[in-house]
Amino acid sequence: MPKTLPRRAFLQHLAAMGLPLAAASTTLTRPLAAAGPFASKPQEGGFRKALGLGMIQIENGTLRDRFALAAELGYEGIEMNAPNDFSVAEVVEAKQATGIEIHSVVDSVHWAKPFSSADAKVRKEAHQGLEQALRDAHAYGADGVLLVPAVVNRETSYAQAWKRSIAGIKPLLPLAQELKVSINIENVWNGFLLSPLEMAQYIDTLESPMVGAYLDAGNLVRFGWPTHWVEALGPRIRKMHVKGYSRKLMNDSGPWSGFGCGIHDGDCDWPGVVKGLQEVGYTGWFTAEVGGGGKEHLQGIAQDLDRLMKGE
Repeated sequence: MPKTLPRRAFLQHLAAMGLPLAAASTTLTRPLAAAGPFASKPQEGGFRKALGLGMIQIENGTLRDRFALAAELGYEGIEMNAPNDFSVAEVVEAKQATGIEIHSVVDSVHWAKPFSSADAKVRKEAHQGLEQALRDAHAYGADGVLLVPAVVNRETSYAQAWKRSIAGIKPLLPLAQELKVSINIENVWNGFLLSPLEMAQYIDTLESPMVGAYLDAGNLVRFGWPTHWVEALGPRIRKMHVKGYSRKLMNDSGPWSGFGCGIHDGDCDWPGVVKGLQEVGYTGWFTAEVGGGGKEHLQGIAQDLDRLMKGE
């Protein structure tokens, strides 16, 4: 695995976008090992399985009931949105009563209030949302916040999204450092960070060990090969989302239809992804991000994760 990014090609790309080259020239040659403490932080027992709180569907069930079902089915962790309508005491009680960890929270305002917005008021709300997500994560004992940093569309150019989101995230890095909660940038269908080299460059531009990658392998299959992203991002990877994606379904019925398959029924090379993660030292969480349901459905997903974590 190369220790540096291809400098000339990326500088030419940044120049074409009108982005500053001075910072890029210092970060492109940074060793991957400098990505921060979270990337190489081992989890006891190796890979660990988790699911999103919204996937746990119990009629009239309390938050504690949902945590208890996850624990019963062998999940070790839960990911939940923040800010949210739960009190910190309620969340901590459910966690302590069931032994389930809250390993990550998802910034719940990043789509509606992106850092890339041209509206300064919206960017301020994006700041407030991420700040609260960081504080909630710390209160829950989580070590990461998932962030979609920007949205590129007709109104917001790629270069604007880059500049505004970098400027928006930087002021919150001291708080992330204080709380020991990493800001983890996820690859999603937001028209931004479309290659692994760009994501690596974006993370390095923020120049903080408190920024990493939240890699969603299923989201990548439409555009390329997740194993290539694992190789390029290396120890920048802090968390993993798990879902299946079928190119056949995509071709037959449209892009969103590609997600209509099981974790192992699509085109993601999970054995290759797991092998690559092991090679770059990742020993953290695999969090299912698929359609939810009751006990039987969630038990099947837990079995899918067990199989995946064995490299099958």
